[in-house]
Amino acid sequence: MTRTIAIFGYGPGLGVGTARRFGKEGFRVAIVGRDAERANRNADRLIAEGIEAAAFAADVTDAGQLQKAIDDVTATIGPIDVAMHGAAADPSARTPSTLEVDVAALAVPIALKLHSPIQLTRALLPAMLERGEGTLLFSSGSSERYLLPYLANFGVALAAQRAYIRQLHAELRGTGVYVGLLNIGALIGDSNAERLLAENPELAPPGIEIPRITNAELGEHYWRMYTQRAHDELDVGFPS
Repeated sequence: MTRTIAIFGYGPGLGVGTARRFGKEGFRVAIVGRDAERANRNADRLIAEGIEAAAFAADVTDAGQLQKAIDDVTATIGPIDVAMHGAAADPSARTPSTLEVDVAALAVPIALKLHSPIQLTRALLPAMLERGEGTLLFSSGSSERYLLPYLANFGVALAAQRAYIRQLHAELRGTGVYVGLLNIGALIGDSNAERLLAENPELAPPGIEIPRITNAELGEHYWRMYTQRAHDELDVGFPS
């Protein structure tokens, strides 16, 4: 039976790497992104590579749009077996210092990395529990585990996201539903963030050397998490 992976917040970095890796294993890929035309182009690229794919437009931070996308995916290509939440903001949304974090600075990261994952989970989990199987995969960054004051507002949101996902993993143990978090401590190759930093190097603080990781490597990490289903989180790209 062909399975479906839905990638929410699909981008040229993490989204592409994950889609290609799961597509290689015969998965259908549902691309969910804010820009309908871009989502369709991304689906066409996968189809050209021999991967079955379809595009759906939604802002994953909008609960109504997110639910509609899930309903559309289910109606069009079937139940979502694996969901990957890979939505991320570009570096321009960061605060330059912990001292500058206020409530307004938390609006984007909290909506993107906490509220949206919770909404996604609540929308997909009941059906997964009823089937007795399913996978929810999430992405995080380095500003929670490794303190980076220039990413402080995202660090706060990622800490809350991590707590939520680890608790989910523990409570769902034995149900057939796996929940995992991939913590990424490097700049993703071909990602929007890499492009933006190349065009605006001043967005990275002076003296900061940011390691790189390929989208193919990240896709492989997600595939291993999906198949092994062993741990609630995996760290990749961090200093040893």
